Amino acid sequence: MDLQRHRLVWLADAGWQELLPQAPDPASRQCLAHWAREHLPLVVTRQSPDDPLIAVGLAMPTRWERRKLALRVAHQHLLYSGAFPAAADIAPLLPATTRLPWRALCAELSLLGVRPRVHGSHGWQKLTGLRYLHAASDIDLHISVDSDPLADRVATLLQRGAGAAGPRIDGELLFPDGGAIAWREWLQLREGRVREVLVKRLGGVALEAP
Repeated sequence: MDLQRHRLVWLADAGWQELLPQAPDPASRQCLAHWAREHLPLVVTRQSPDDPLIAVGLAMPTRWERRKLALRVAHQHLLYSGAFPAAADIAPLLPATTRLPWRALCAELSLLGVRPRVHGSHGWQKLTGLRYLHAASDIDLHISVDSDPLADRVATLLQRGAGAAGPRIDGELLFPDGGAIAWREWLQLREGRVREVLVKRLGGVALEAP
């Protein structure tokens, strides 16, 4: 199975049996038990090259204190993988006054040939049906781009869309080499305001000059 950051994975029953003892406290155990019972996914996180186990994570909903769990599971317990919800699909979770501008932004991004996905609180709430959102929740996007010019066009659209009333739009541009750069930092780099940006990869994070 191809592991990537922000990729969702579903586990076999044996995988859940492996994970449940890793819960550090009662709230975490209750949350993991719910995830196992409902066959909900976990997300692939940063991997250690020396660890034979797969690092996965879970953002716990409001019911279980909104904490993040870091877990490790054997590769053979991964059944299949999938993606976070499409950006357009979270429109019903947004304030009514921002849904039309959001759908318009998603349509413009689609015309560029990209498929934005939403992780973070909006993505997890859409995925699970559980409550994650609060008044200050950002929209966290990740968008795969296959070239620098496409990244420029996507970031420019996001900058324009971020000016509309509504939740702050954060997120990353995912490049073919596996690197991910925050779209705001990408604009700063392209405008010559910075020489290096933080690049996140499956195996680590580093300042780079792309």
